[in-house]
Amino acid sequence: MKVLVTGAAGFIGSFTTHRLLDRGDEVIGLDNVNDYYDPTLKEARLERIQSRPDADRFRFIKADLADREAMDAAFANGGFDRVVHLAAQAGVRYSLECPHVYTESNITGFLHVLEGCRHHGIEHLVYASTSSVYGSDTGMPFTEHKGADHPITLYAATKRANEMMAHSYSSLFDLPTTGLRFFTVYGPWGRPDMALFLFAKAILAGKPIDVFNHGKHKRDFTYVEDIVEGIVRVLDQPAAPASDYDTDHPDPAVSHAPWRIYNIGNSQPVELMHYIEVLEDCLGRKAEKNMLPMQPGDIPATWADTSDLANNLDYKPATSVEQGVRNFVDWYLSYYEA
Repeated sequence: MKVLVTGAAGFIGSFTTHRLLDRGDEVIGLDNVNDYYDPTLKEARLERIQSRPDADRFRFIKADLADREAMDAAFANGGFDRVVHLAAQAGVRYSLECPHVYTESNITGFLHVLEGCRHHGIEHLVYASTSSVYGSDTGMPFTEHKGADHPITLYAATKRANEMMAHSYSSLFDLPTTGLRFFTVYGPWGRPDMALFLFAKAILAGKPIDVFNHGKHKRDFTYVEDIVEGIVRVLDQPAAPASDYDTDHPDPAVSHAPWRIYNIGNSQPVELMHYIEVLEDCLGRKAEKNMLPMQPGDIPATWADTSDLANNLDYKPATSVEQGVRNFVDWYLSYYEA
């Protein structure tokens, strides 16, 4: 297939690009390579893709999702079969400081992707949502078959809006769309604003780490290659209308339209303090910890019910936290020559 991957210079996007190239697909990567975090890391991810022996099947477009003309041109000239939309303004806390960036990228930008798919016969749009849409809900494990209507950050609200925007396009234009609610993705080449990266950097520098909610957080940490395996499996199975959809008792995960929502996670929540202990073991150093209260926008726990993905696509994460953190540390020490 010929696949557009937005956010190809990003963490999950770069791994997805490698996986699609590995199996023989042609990939067009799109990214604006912004400075939300160090652009040299994004450029290094791109260089890693472009240095592959099969890099002739990869083409890169530097463009911003919010640039309507650039996005129109990308779709008009691309000849894409399917789209994996992973580009977005990420980060929960950053949305408290710079809210307008989120509407430009995650709302306007997503509209441009939907319009491109609508007008150019895209067979399937797979896009990134987030576990943050569950917001203040506490019933666990989180299931797609219950509502997710109480997000507590603008970031989460934009992602929930994406799910509803996609539903409207699936309904009106018969566009197959599938949203994936990611649960705390980690691994090599990860984002520097995420906990594992911040912790490793501080511990190696002999500085204390900030541990929010006094370490009582639980997260459904999911290794990046397990996430990508799920993305590709979903991409290969375009969303279809649910044959048993009941309009009197609507199921939030499916529709009368070719639209679907899946949780994608490890389905094994891990206590934050254990996560830190695994990192300490891998680094061979103990962390000095600043125990702090929960921050605005944080939620105490996440836990994904991934039974739908397992039943429908035989998806099963294969990487333990111990192995995943070890892989991250090996990469970090090598990349930063720490």
